[in-house]
Parts: sequence; structure tokens; C-alpha cells
Amino acid sequence: MLTITPHSHNRIDLSLNGQLDAEQMSKAIDQFVEKTKNIKQGTMLYRIEALHMPTLGAMGIKLSQLPRAFSAFRRFSRIAVLSNTQWVRNVSEIEGMLFPGMEIKAFALSEQAVAEQWLDAISD
Repeated sequence: MLTITPHSHNRIDLSLNGQLDAEQMSKAIDQFVEKTKNIKQGTMLYRIEALHMPTLGAMGIKLSQLPRAFSAFRRFSRIAVLSNTQWVRNVSEIEGMLFPGMEIKAFALSEQAVAEQWLDAISD
């Protein structure tokens, strides 16, 4: 299940716990695009508690809506990823290198306060 919660006018919090099917993926992308439409140079706290591969149908939805999702993703300048899975944290930081103008930093789930401070800090 993926939940998307506006935290402030320029920050959104995402929480992923489990597997997404096609219907959930489609709704999640629609909600993400809608809830981020007024964000500029925003921040995101992305909490990944349990990650399971999406269903094949969900992957098909994701691929078909990839341009919309990427467009919405570009509204963010900083993303903190919280996960206790090391490979998820590693991949997240590598993804940050692929998006110019966006910083992605990964933290353990227990480091949420540190992640939020990082999101709130003004980058040089």
C-alpha cells in the first residue's frame, strides 16, 4: 500500500508498505500528480517500510504513465528516503545522481528526525 500525504505547502510524504497491484499503482500515480501539482522546488520524505516487487500489471501501468510521474517528480529538489534495506538506500542515492537539480539522500527508518532536518536545511 502506498499513501501520499501533503506535509506542508511544499513537502509531501510518501509511505510504501507492501506490494502494489495495477489498480493501486494507477491510483497512486494519479494522486501523486494531483497532490504535487502546485509544488515547486519541494521536498519529499519517502518511507519504505516493506518493499515487494509490484505486480506485472502494476509495472505496465507505471511504464505507461512514466512521463506523468517524471514530470511530477521534477517538482522536487530534495528527497529523503527512509528504509532499513541497504540496497534500497544505495539505489536511492544512485538515482539522485541521475536527476540534475535533485538531491536524494537515504536514511535508516530510525533516522527520520535526521532526515527531516536534512530536508529542512537550505542547500548551498
